[in-house]
Amino acid sequence: MFDAYNSKVAFYAVYIQEAHPSDIWQMRSNIREGVVFRSPRSDGERFQVAESCVRTLGIRFPAVIDGMDNTVERMYTGWPDRLLLIGQDGRVVYKSRPGPFGFEPAQLEAALRLVVK
Repeated sequence: MFDAYNSKVAFYAVYIQEAHPSDIWQMRSNIREGVVFRSPRSDGERFQVAESCVRTLGIRFPAVIDGMDNTVERMYTGWPDRLLLIGQDGRVVYKSRPGPFGFEPAQLEAALRLVVK
């Protein structure tokens, strides 16, 4: 999807609060995959975890971090993770169910086709 639309749409990964931090609630799959992080306690720690996620997952578009006050997460109810399409007017055009199990890439692509002419 990124390859098909990256010349017409800005893609960003927004790192919000850790979904399964080791100091609160760790998933076995995270342990198996070696993706174990405690809750970041500063913007710098969030940046480090986000950077690690981008490298590990092979994300090819820019990543930004939500501040420690979780403003972006609260505005878009992004926890634990979501796919969102924001229109040029700043309004949400598409919002997935909570991921990763609620991700429906075909639905996001359908919404992209409606927006991108």
